[in-house]
Amino acid sequence: MDKKPKEEQFRKIITFTPPLYKQRYEFIKDLVGKYKPKKVADLGCADCTLLWMLKFCSCIEVLTGLDICASVMKENMHRLYPLAGDYLQPAERSLTITLHQGSVAHKDPCMLGFDLVTCIELIEHLEESELKEFPEVVFGFMAPSIVVISTPNSEFNPLLPGVMLFRHPDHKFEWNREQFQSWALETARHYDYSVEFTGVGHPPTGMENFGFCTQIGVFVRKYPQTSGSAQSENTTGTVYKTVFKAVYPSLKDEKYLQIAVVNEVIFTAETMKQSLLGHLMSEHEEYNDDPVERRSKSQPSMNFFSDGIGKLVVEKSMEPFVNGNLVYIPLKRIFSFPRVNQLCGTFDRLCKLIAGKVTLSSDGSAVVFNTEHENEEN
Repeated sequence: MDKKPKEEQFRKIITFTPPLYKQRYEFIKDLVGKYKPKKVADLGCADCTLLWMLKFCSCIEVLTGLDICASVMKENMHRLYPLAGDYLQPAERSLTITLHQGSVAHKDPCMLGFDLVTCIELIEHLEESELKEFPEVVFGFMAPSIVVISTPNSEFNPLLPGVMLFRHPDHKFEWNREQFQSWALETARHYDYSVEFTGVGHPPTGMENFGFCTQIGVFVRKYPQTSGSAQSENTTGTVYKTVFKAVYPSLKDEKYLQIAVVNEVIFTAETMKQSLLGHLMSEHEEYNDDPVERRSKSQPSMNFFSDGIGKLVVEKSMEPFVNGNLVYIPLKRIFSFPRVNQLCGTFDRLCKLIAGKVTLSSDGSAVVFNTEHENEEN
């Protein structure tokens, strides 16, 4: 049977849902979810889309991008800056994102120590001399635990409309499955990695023999990296140029932790204060027979709360109380709230973090609110 008519039919209708580039990135995200790497480098990061997606993965603490073209990174690096919400609610993890300009054919110590290295649609852009150096740089020098390499499957090209030779004018080559697997297996053998092959972009029904549109190799290092391997080359001079660096606010930073704790304490204490006053006001109104008087004030005087309630000793109580115009919210009660407890860890830590930042009772055992000013404003 002649394959040509069938190929021509698919050349006109083949589409990918979601788009092929998103499928490649989702493959990486799923891999991150499986292996939980802390340090990830994307070689050939281009417009930084993959880095932007990975910055939301909670396990990652270091994200690094490398590309030969600085202008493309600079046009898109704004996507990697922390947002206002990152400062209002700092994450518990630390996160640093860095972009470097340089070639994957060169070694630089800043690329050591990564758990996962991704090379998405990169190798087909390399000149022959660069491709020759690439395995030694990535698998020999960087030697991460996992390397993911994706590249076009040239066997799929007859199904793609408009593709005559290569899919992109900058491609130096495009391998079929046998060529890619032969290169990958030899590379894995030489550097003590195992490799599994898969891909994204399924062919149409009836054309499965063409394989995936994008072929992928997942390399996993067989043995732990020895101190005498890549680290011995730590004396290699810096060759990459840093074009971007962002350090995200984190609760591991004392400054941001203190802000988060103070805000949480104030919010919790304010919530408890409003609940207490609302409850006491309701009790008061049950005994107030004068509806005109009840409507004339938005809040009753605090003085009537004093009798009996003021006799409580705050340091021996977990319950908030009112004395005159002052509302006392015991710190131990605030510390019992899960979010405050989680942030501080210990009660002593709580006291240290809010010292001088929150109005406390004379003995430091309770947050104090003065309702006199609130009454005046109302």
